[in-house]
Amino acid sequence: MSKKAIVLLSGGIDSSTTMAIAKSEGYELYALSIDYGQRHMLELDKARQVVAYFNAKEHRIVHVDLRGIGGSALTSDIEVPKDRSLKDIAHGIPVTYVPARNTIFLAIALSWAEVIEAETIFLGVNVLDYSGYPDCRPEYIRAFERTANLGTRAGVEGIRKFTIKTPLIDKTKAEIIKKGVALGVDFRITHSCYDPTREGIACGRCDSCLLRRKGFREAGIEDPIKYAA
Repeated sequence: MSKKAIVLLSGGIDSSTTMAIAKSEGYELYALSIDYGQRHMLELDKARQVVAYFNAKEHRIVHVDLRGIGGSALTSDIEVPKDRSLKDIAHGIPVTYVPARNTIFLAIALSWAEVIEAETIFLGVNVLDYSGYPDCRPEYIRAFERTANLGTRAGVEGIRKFTIKTPLIDKTKAEIIKKGVALGVDFRITHSCYDPTREGIACGRCDSCLLRRKGFREAGIEDPIKYAA
């Protein structure tokens, strides 16, 4: 009997590499993407391409209206920061932080995991080259893992123990890219930009684009996507 894993998939570098890692570890892949009203809806189309590329068993896109709550540049009319220095990106929590996003995403993944009898959830967060999000930290992940086993029927009855795997959490973006290349990730079909053009071209100036470009540069690998600037 194959072991199942839920992989939270945005279609970006980190989640696509995480899916490749899950596949390399022999998991049957159940991809979960969230349509939360994000500004960069293009990522859902990219997620579909990544799912097809890795031949996942199933892909579900769950709709959650976080735009109705707002509070983030990704879910409201707040302007996405552009042209920030890497020092500024590394300092503080930016306006692209979506309140409680990973908590919501992990809760949905946990719900599906309990239904399909999967014990493992993969999440592509990291704490080195990231934009200061509090729900990407190791202590948060461990806390949610404890909650998952305390707040589910499967956990309380001892039917299974849920594990949240974050294989990239201590990796730089360059290391993640190198790992992805080694596992055959096609980065041409990935998307990172928070504020793409109407044609779907990455802006090249938001925090996510700047971190992606820095990662490819430091990895010594050419970034295969186009940028508007």
